[in-house]
Amino acid sequence: MSAVSSRLPVFPWDKLEPYKATAAAHPDGIVDLSVGTPVDPVPELVQRALTGAANSPGYPTVWGTPALRDAIKGWLEKRLGARSVEHTNILPVVGSKELVAWLPTQLGLGAGDQVAYPRLAYPTYEVGARLCGAEAVVYDDPTELDPTNLKLLWLNSPSNPTGRVLAKDELVRIVAWAREHGVLIFSDECYLELGWEAEPVSVLHPDVCGGSYEGIVAVHSLSKRSNLAGYRAAFIAGDAAVLGELLQIRKHGGMMTAAPVQAATVAALGDDAHVQEQRARYAARRAALREALVKHGFRIEHSEASLYLWATRDEGCWETVAHLAELGILVAPGDFYGEAGTRFVRVAFTATDERVEAAVKRLGQ
Repeated sequence: MSAVSSRLPVFPWDKLEPYKATAAAHPDGIVDLSVGTPVDPVPELVQRALTGAANSPGYPTVWGTPALRDAIKGWLEKRLGARSVEHTNILPVVGSKELVAWLPTQLGLGAGDQVAYPRLAYPTYEVGARLCGAEAVVYDDPTELDPTNLKLLWLNSPSNPTGRVLAKDELVRIVAWAREHGVLIFSDECYLELGWEAEPVSVLHPDVCGGSYEGIVAVHSLSKRSNLAGYRAAFIAGDAAVLGELLQIRKHGGMMTAAPVQAATVAALGDDAHVQEQRARYAARRAALREALVKHGFRIEHSEASLYLWATRDEGCWETVAHLAELGILVAPGDFYGEAGTRFVRVAFTATDERVEAAVKRLGQ
């Protein structure tokens, strides 16, 4: 029996360990701007909802409670401008990474099928293709791909790692092309509520999808907007036929969001105040780090949204990683996200205010 892990690339973060050790040796400690994990408190109303549902001895359902689906429906319509959303257009998932990694397998893809994603992209898109034995294909413009064997097209706006936002007219063009050729679109929109210099638009917006969800599904997460990375709270929305098939498969696989997490998700989606408070924190950290990096000799490209600054000193990314590690600052090398990132680093602004202030001070010395 061949190990499934042999299909996968080397886990990239392991390569960063020596540089992490260098950064950790700084007299004032490490400033970790690499992974981008939330560090701020979970909102109190979400914690109350979670603990209030702690007495949940029975199995939760894969489809989630009606209250959860109602909350997702309300958010899709209010925040994304989606119209005529039904419960059949909604499916909770156990964190978005699980969905990305296992989606091609659950769609029944395999040898001879292609899964496409941006040239600079979250590594798990490739992992999902490799797990099922499909061919991973990268693109600059998806409409230039050969659609013959293309079964799944990943969009990612705002982008991880670059922060690039696809304009509405770009999305309209891509959706029309995909429908013409029978290509299923999954649009990873997990950073949609974190637009800074651009206003991200969902594929579910009627101006993009024409009022129909045929052939399109959007992926959303509460990890970033609500500091719920530890809760594994996410959902997908769109084509009812696709979601209905996934629901049946996920029922057999027992892919259930924990009942207390479902209750917490309802509370989080029903409150805008905590989202605005968190945005304000990130905006201040972003502004401080961006100014400090530019003064230190970096150039920032894209980065109009998301939780990252896509930065370069016009040198190899590992040289930049080593340079910053000597200052006690750990960042992610751009080649983690594809060969096109070899001269960039991804700088997260998810550290605490105190750690961001420390990084700014070190960059200014």
